[in-house]
Amino acid sequence: MSCIFCEYSKEDYIAENELCFAIFDKFPVNEGHALIIPKRHFSNYFDGTSEEIKAMYDLSHKVKEIIDEKYKPNGYNVGVNVDTAGGQTVMHLHMHIIPRFNGDIEDPRGGVRRIKKQLVFYAG
Repeated sequence: MSCIFCEYSKEDYIAENELCFAIFDKFPVNEGHALIIPKRHFSNYFDGTSEEIKAMYDLSHKVKEIIDEKYKPNGYNVGVNVDTAGGQTVMHLHMHIIPRFNGDIEDPRGGVRRIKKQLVFYAG
């Protein structure tokens, strides 16, 4: 089975370290949306080694610098989707670095908590 992330070449990278690389997302939520991807193919965040997860963390700071310089965002959302129920569509671990801009949505309060409607349960 082919993997879109495994097919990227170094020319597509915006940053890289020994264990991970970063690219701009081909379907960005906002301008500058980037992905950090381990070089080893595995799908689940919880299957990553501590070295791989640390490499993702380390590279996130470099990617933020690149986005800050090029796009000058006012904030960020950073996240990982795990498995289909968690919204993962490419089954190769990747971290989203999504720049946010004042006014890109009417009310950004709640950040990622607002991805799902709040359920209200009544005792009774």
